[in-house]
Amino acid sequence: MARQRSDSEQQLADLLTTAKESLHLSVAFVSRMDGTTQHLEVVESSVPFLFSEGATQEQATTFCQAIWDGKLPSVIPEVRKYPEAMKLPASRLPRIRSYVSVPIVLSDGSRYGTFCAAGLTSDKALCKRDKALMDVLARAASVIIEPGVRERARRAEIVGRLGPLLAGRGPVVLLQPIVDLGTGIRVGAEALSRFPPQWSKAPDVCFAEAHSVGVGDRLELLALERAAEHLMVVPGYVSMNISPATLLTPECADLFAAMPLPRVLLELSEHDPVTDYAELTSTLAPLRDAGMRLAIDDVGAGFSSMRHIVLTAPDVIKLDRSIVAGVASDTVLRTLVRALVDFAHGCDARVVAEGVETADDAATLLSLGVDDGQGWLFGRPAPASDLATAPAPPAEPGGPDLLAGFAAEVAANRADSGPDHDHFGREPC
Repeated sequence: MARQRSDSEQQLADLLTTAKESLHLSVAFVSRMDGTTQHLEVVESSVPFLFSEGATQEQATTFCQAIWDGKLPSVIPEVRKYPEAMKLPASRLPRIRSYVSVPIVLSDGSRYGTFCAAGLTSDKALCKRDKALMDVLARAASVIIEPGVRERARRAEIVGRLGPLLAGRGPVVLLQPIVDLGTGIRVGAEALSRFPPQWSKAPDVCFAEAHSVGVGDRLELLALERAAEHLMVVPGYVSMNISPATLLTPECADLFAAMPLPRVLLELSEHDPVTDYAELTSTLAPLRDAGMRLAIDDVGAGFSSMRHIVLTAPDVIKLDRSIVAGVASDTVLRTLVRALVDFAHGCDARVVAEGVETADDAATLLSLGVDDGQGWLFGRPAPASDLATAPAPPAEPGGPDLLAGFAAEVAANRADSGPDHDHFGREPC
């Protein structure tokens, strides 16, 4: 049975059929030349037993290479008239006697391979006009081929970049404090992954790239392992991010089985789709029965979080920084936050505001009933050892000393950090 062609391969096959029928030749094919080997990727042939898709041959021994090197012309009506051609294996088997080959050139000027047509008999009618047709068809082929080339290069770059992390201990995982807005006491911390700065990529982008090449679950699990190590260092709970798909893996179940679950807050982002809520809730049930709490992250950034909340009944709702930053001076944001707080408290869920950066916003959030806060005002993501040795927070509940302390701390954080702000959106682990 013939292999099922992809849509792009079938488009190439249609171009090859046009070439084969217009030139009245026996075969037309698209080849990829990788520097050492010619790969026949798509073939349209009247003699398939001689030309088959997937066949390879040494690139240096091909008609195409000889044409690239200028040893042969692009249009060869009679192969036997060219001694250089008769030296090549294809002139003997399958006894090619006429040939047309033009390069497939990508938009960056690189050569991908060749667009070729060949006959088993001489064809004195082949001429420059036929080469012009092949040039047009080759350009069309390049448009079809290029997206796949770019995608393969993208995947190879991601796999190569992530390889050392996957072979090692995964990303660096820092902790950002989460405090009770009423007391300023740190109640927990969120584990946030950090990737090499030279990548210049936000954590959510790195995880999305990993999932796009099939290694996302592995990367998330490594990050969870690093986050779990912090449970031995800091008091309070550690909030850990996970995608629904990774949560459903057997490896994830094994990892959670070794954790002190009452000290784990598991965050599901609203940006990650859930295809089967019944499966998700059944997976979460034994974990929650063992003491783990569930949070829905990024609430307010879109609409899917409401469905997450209704169908999973979380213990914690985390307000997205997009509705937190500037809440002190924005009536619409205050109205929205108060509505979400009332909704959450009505569901017996605690509310955490992410991205709190000013004392005014912190005071406003407290007045709106938000329970906890997270953001630069309370501390940047840092190693667990820094949180374990941090000084005790102010003791005056919600008073001016507390907010003044917040303001002083965020000013110090900004001075230490420079212009590179952290991302408070979705940052798995």
